[in-house]
Amino acid sequence: MRAWKTAVGIVLVGVMLFPVYWMVNVSLTKTSDMRADPPHWFPWDPTFEGYAAALGQQLPALATSLFIGLGTVALTLVVSLPAGFALARLRPRGARAIDFLLLVAQMIPAVVMAMGFYAIYIRLGLLNTVAGLIVADSTLAVPFAVLLFRAFMAGIPGEVMAAAQIDGASTWRTFRSIVLPLSRNSVITVSLFAFLWAWSDFIFASTLNRNSDVIPITLGIFRYIGNNTTQWNSIMATAVVASLPAAFLLVLAQRYIAAGVTAGAVKD
Repeated sequence: MRAWKTAVGIVLVGVMLFPVYWMVNVSLTKTSDMRADPPHWFPWDPTFEGYAAALGQQLPALATSLFIGLGTVALTLVVSLPAGFALARLRPRGARAIDFLLLVAQMIPAVVMAMGFYAIYIRLGLLNTVAGLIVADSTLAVPFAVLLFRAFMAGIPGEVMAAAQIDGASTWRTFRSIVLPLSRNSVITVSLFAFLWAWSDFIFASTLNRNSDVIPITLGIFRYIGNNTTQWNSIMATAVVASLPAAFLLVLAQRYIAAGVTAGAVKD
Protein backbone atom coordinates (compact mmCIF):
# COMPACT_ATOMS: atom_id res chain seq x y z
CA MET A 1 0.00 0.00 0.00
CA ARG A 2 2.80 2.39 0.87
CA ALA A 3 4.58 1.72 -2.45
CA TRP A 4 1.35 2.41 -4.34
CA LYS A 5 0.91 5.75 -2.56
CA THR A 6 4.52 6.65 -3.25
CA ALA A 7 4.09 5.88 -6.94
CA VAL A 8 0.96 8.03 -7.16
CA GLY A 9 2.76 10.86 -5.37
CA ILE A 10 5.69 10.67 -7.78
CA VAL A 11 3.36 10.76 -10.78
CA LEU A 12 1.46 13.78 -9.44
CA VAL A 13 4.67 15.65 -8.65
CA GLY A 14 5.97 14.84 -12.12
CA VAL A 15 2.81 16.20 -13.74
CA MET A 16 3.00 19.41 -11.73
CA LEU A 17 6.71 19.95 -12.41
CA PHE A 18 6.57 19.05 -16.10
CA PRO A 19 5.85 22.66 -17.22
CA VAL A 20 8.95 23.77 -15.32
CA TYR A 21 11.03 21.06 -16.98
CA TRP A 22 9.64 21.96 -20.42
CA MET A 23 10.46 25.61 -19.81
CA VAL A 24 14.08 24.68 -19.08
CA ASN A 25 14.17 22.26 -22.01
CA VAL A 26 12.94 24.87 -24.51
CA SER A 27 15.36 27.46 -23.11
CA LEU A 28 18.24 25.14 -24.08
CA THR A 29 16.86 24.16 -27.48
CA LYS A 30 18.19 25.67 -30.70
CA THR A 31 15.81 27.82 -32.71
CA SER A 32 16.14 25.46 -35.68
CA ASP A 33 14.91 22.54 -33.54
CA MET A 34 11.83 24.26 -32.12
CA ARG A 35 9.43 22.82 -34.68
CA ALA A 36 10.94 19.32 -34.75
CA ASP A 37 8.41 16.51 -35.08
CA PRO A 38 8.41 14.68 -32.75
CA PRO A 39 9.64 17.37 -30.34
CA HIS A 40 12.91 16.99 -28.50
CA TRP A 41 12.04 15.76 -25.00
CA PHE A 42 15.60 16.34 -23.84
CA PRO A 43 18.12 19.00 -24.99
CA TRP A 44 20.68 16.63 -26.51
CA ASP A 45 22.46 19.49 -28.24
CA PRO A 46 21.90 22.39 -25.82
CA THR A 47 22.57 26.03 -26.59
CA PHE A 48 22.88 28.97 -24.22
CA GLU A 49 22.15 31.63 -26.79
CA GLY A 50 18.72 32.16 -25.21
CA TYR A 51 20.27 32.91 -21.83
CA ALA A 52 22.81 35.24 -23.40
CA ALA A 53 20.00 37.18 -25.09
CA ALA A 54 17.85 37.18 -21.94
CA LEU A 55 20.61 38.49 -19.68
CA GLY A 56 21.70 41.03 -22.23
CA GLN A 57 18.23 42.48 -22.71
CA GLN A 58 16.41 41.82 -19.44
CA LEU A 59 19.08 42.54 -16.82
CA PRO A 60 17.80 46.11 -16.17
CA ALA A 61 14.27 44.74 -15.68
CA LEU A 62 15.57 42.17 -13.20
CA ALA A 63 17.34 44.91 -11.24
CA THR A 64 14.15 46.99 -11.22
CA SER A 65 12.10 44.07 -9.90
CA LEU A 66 14.70 43.43 -7.20
CA PHE A 67 14.54 47.07 -6.09
CA ILE A 68 10.72 47.05 -6.12
CA GLY A 69 10.65 43.79 -4.15
CA LEU A 70 13.03 45.05 -1.47
CA GLY A 71 11.16 48.35 -1.25
CA THR A 72 7.87 46.52 -0.86
CA VAL A 73 9.33 44.39 1.93
CA ALA A 74 10.63 47.44 3.78
CA LEU A 75 7.37 49.38 3.49
CA THR A 76 5.29 46.35 4.46
CA LEU A 77 7.33 45.71 7.61
CA VAL A 78 7.34 49.37 8.64
CA VAL A 79 3.55 49.52 8.44
CA SER A 80 2.51 46.04 9.57
CA LEU A 81 4.82 45.37 12.52
CA PRO A 82 3.55 48.25 14.70
CA ALA A 83 -0.02 47.62 13.52
CA GLY A 84 0.14 43.94 14.43
CA PHE A 85 1.65 44.74 17.83
CA ALA A 86 -1.04 47.33 18.56
CA LEU A 87 -3.87 44.96 17.67
CA ALA A 88 -2.36 42.08 19.64
CA ARG A 89 -1.08 43.74 22.81
CA LEU A 90 -2.58 47.23 23.10
CA ARG A 91 -6.13 46.12 22.23
CA PRO A 92 -7.46 49.39 20.77
CA ARG A 93 -11.16 50.04 20.35
CA GLY A 94 -12.59 48.53 17.21
CA ALA A 95 -9.86 45.88 16.95
CA ARG A 96 -12.33 43.26 15.72
CA ALA A 97 -13.68 45.63 13.10
CA ILE A 98 -10.12 46.29 11.93
CA ASP A 99 -9.46 42.55 11.68
CA PHE A 100 -12.61 42.16 9.58
CA LEU A 101 -11.58 45.02 7.29
CA LEU A 102 -8.15 43.46 6.82
CA LEU A 103 -9.78 40.19 5.80
CA VAL A 104 -12.07 42.00 3.35
CA ALA A 105 -9.11 43.91 1.91
CA GLN A 106 -7.49 40.64 0.90
CA MET A 107 -10.60 39.70 -1.09
CA ILE A 108 -10.58 42.80 -3.32
CA PRO A 109 -9.42 41.84 -6.84
CA ALA A 110 -6.09 43.36 -7.79
CA VAL A 111 -7.53 44.71 -11.05
CA VAL A 112 -10.06 46.77 -9.07
CA MET A 113 -7.30 48.15 -6.87
CA ALA A 114 -5.20 48.93 -9.94
CA MET A 115 -8.01 51.06 -11.38
CA GLY A 116 -8.27 52.97 -8.11
CA PHE A 117 -4.52 53.51 -7.95
CA TYR A 118 -4.53 54.71 -11.55
CA ALA A 119 -7.06 57.44 -10.75
CA ILE A 120 -5.11 58.50 -7.66
CA TYR A 121 -1.68 58.38 -9.27
CA ILE A 122 -2.78 60.62 -12.15
CA ARG A 123 -3.44 63.39 -9.64
CA LEU A 124 -0.32 62.71 -7.55
CA GLY A 125 2.02 62.31 -10.49
CA LEU A 126 3.07 58.79 -9.47
CA LEU A 127 2.25 57.04 -12.73
CA ASN A 128 5.24 55.30 -14.35
CA THR A 129 7.34 55.52 -11.17
CA VAL A 130 9.03 52.83 -9.12
CA ALA A 131 7.78 54.42 -5.91
CA GLY A 132 4.19 54.09 -7.13
CA LEU A 133 4.67 50.37 -7.79
CA ILE A 134 6.19 49.85 -4.33
CA VAL A 135 3.19 51.46 -2.66
CA ALA A 136 0.73 49.52 -4.81
CA ASP A 137 2.44 46.16 -4.23
CA SER A 138 2.56 46.84 -0.48
CA THR A 139 -1.21 47.02 -0.35
CA LEU A 140 -1.32 43.32 -1.24
CA ALA A 141 1.09 42.35 1.53
CA VAL A 142 0.12 44.65 4.42
CA PRO A 143 -3.29 43.09 5.33
CA PHE A 144 -1.79 39.59 5.34
CA ALA A 145 1.23 40.79 7.32
CA VAL A 146 -0.81 42.59 9.98
CA LEU A 147 -3.00 39.54 10.59
CA LEU A 148 0.02 37.24 10.76
CA PHE A 149 1.90 39.50 13.17
CA ARG A 150 -1.20 39.92 15.28
CA ALA A 151 -1.66 36.16 15.58
CA PHE A 152 1.96 35.61 16.57
CA MET A 153 2.27 38.52 18.98
CA ALA A 154 -0.96 37.58 20.72
CA GLY A 155 0.67 34.26 21.54
CA ILE A 156 3.69 35.80 23.28
CA PRO A 157 3.41 34.91 27.01
CA GLY A 158 2.05 37.74 29.08
CA GLU A 159 4.73 37.09 31.70
CA VAL A 160 7.40 38.21 29.22
CA MET A 161 5.61 41.49 28.59
CA ALA A 162 4.95 42.00 32.31
CA ALA A 163 8.61 41.41 33.16
CA ALA A 164 9.65 44.09 30.68
CA GLN A 165 7.19 46.55 32.19
CA ILE A 166 8.41 45.79 35.71
CA ASP A 167 11.95 46.56 34.56
CA GLY A 168 10.72 49.97 33.44
CA ALA A 169 10.58 49.36 29.70
CA SER A 170 8.23 51.60 27.77
CA THR A 171 5.81 50.25 25.20
CA TRP A 172 8.21 51.17 22.39
CA ARG A 173 11.18 49.61 24.20
CA THR A 174 9.19 46.43 24.83
CA PHE A 175 8.22 46.27 21.17
CA ARG A 176 11.76 46.91 19.94
CA SER A 177 13.73 44.80 22.43
CA ILE A 178 11.34 41.97 23.27
CA VAL A 179 8.67 41.50 20.63
CA LEU A 180 10.74 42.05 17.47
CA PRO A 181 13.46 39.46 18.31
CA LEU A 182 10.79 36.90 19.20
CA SER A 183 8.99 37.58 15.90
CA ARG A 184 11.89 36.55 13.67
CA ASN A 185 10.08 33.67 11.95
CA SER A 186 7.02 35.80 11.25
CA VAL A 187 9.17 38.65 9.93
CA ILE A 188 10.96 36.29 7.54
CA THR A 189 7.65 34.81 6.39
CA VAL A 190 6.09 38.21 5.72
CA SER A 191 9.24 39.46 4.00
CA LEU A 192 9.30 36.47 1.68
CA PHE A 193 5.64 36.67 0.71
CA ALA A 194 5.82 40.44 0.21
CA PHE A 195 8.88 40.06 -2.01
CA LEU A 196 7.30 37.28 -4.07
CA TRP A 197 4.08 39.25 -4.54
CA ALA A 198 6.04 42.26 -5.76
CA TRP A 199 8.38 40.13 -7.91
CA SER A 200 5.51 38.35 -9.70
CA ASP A 201 3.14 41.33 -10.00
CA PHE A 202 1.89 42.01 -13.50
CA ILE A 203 -1.46 43.77 -13.04
CA PHE A 204 -0.09 46.82 -11.22
CA ALA A 205 2.97 46.96 -13.49
CA SER A 206 0.92 46.85 -16.69
CA THR A 207 -1.59 49.39 -15.40
CA LEU A 208 0.56 51.88 -13.50
CA ASN A 209 3.91 51.59 -15.29
CA ARG A 210 3.17 50.76 -18.90
CA ASN A 211 4.77 53.88 -20.42
CA SER A 212 7.94 53.96 -18.34
CA ASP A 213 11.42 53.07 -19.52
CA VAL A 214 12.12 51.45 -16.13
CA ILE A 215 9.99 48.31 -16.00
CA PRO A 216 9.89 45.17 -13.81
CA ILE A 217 10.71 41.74 -15.17
CA THR A 218 7.07 40.64 -15.57
CA LEU A 219 6.40 43.53 -17.93
CA GLY A 220 9.76 42.95 -19.57
CA ILE A 221 8.82 39.35 -20.38
CA PHE A 222 5.45 40.49 -21.73
CA ARG A 223 7.10 43.00 -24.06
CA TYR A 224 9.82 40.51 -24.94
CA ILE A 225 7.24 37.97 -26.10
CA GLY A 226 5.65 40.58 -28.32
CA ASN A 227 8.99 41.48 -29.88
CA ASN A 228 10.43 37.96 -30.21
CA THR A 229 7.54 35.61 -30.94
CA THR A 230 9.79 33.17 -32.82
CA GLN A 231 12.74 33.08 -30.37
CA TRP A 232 11.15 30.82 -27.81
CA ASN A 233 14.45 29.76 -26.32
CA SER A 234 15.15 33.37 -25.36
CA ILE A 235 11.65 33.78 -23.96
CA MET A 236 11.87 30.63 -21.87
CA ALA A 237 15.39 31.50 -20.74
CA THR A 238 14.06 34.81 -19.46
CA ALA A 239 11.31 32.97 -17.59
CA VAL A 240 13.86 30.59 -16.05
CA VAL A 241 16.09 33.45 -14.92
CA ALA A 242 13.09 35.30 -13.46
CA SER A 243 12.05 32.18 -11.54
CA LEU A 244 15.42 31.56 -9.90
CA PRO A 245 15.26 34.23 -7.15
CA ALA A 246 11.83 33.06 -6.01
CA ALA A 247 12.88 29.41 -5.98
CA PHE A 248 16.10 30.21 -4.12
CA LEU A 249 14.29 32.23 -1.44
CA LEU A 250 11.66 29.54 -0.95
CA VAL A 251 14.27 26.84 -0.45
CA LEU A 252 16.37 29.03 1.82
CA ALA A 253 13.53 30.14 4.07
CA GLN A 254 11.19 27.13 4.03
CA ARG A 255 11.70 26.21 7.71
CA TYR A 256 11.04 29.79 8.77
CA ILE A 257 7.90 29.89 6.63
CA ALA A 258 6.47 26.78 8.29
CA ALA A 259 7.09 28.24 11.73
CA GLY A 260 5.88 31.70 10.78
CA VAL A 261 2.62 30.69 9.11
CA THR A 262 1.58 28.46 12.05
CA ALA A 263 2.63 31.04 14.65
CA GLY A 264 -0.20 31.79 17.04
CA ALA A 265 -2.32 28.91 15.79
CA VAL A 266 -2.03 27.03 19.10
CA LYS A 267 -2.03 28.63 22.51
CA ASP A 268 -0.91 26.97 25.70
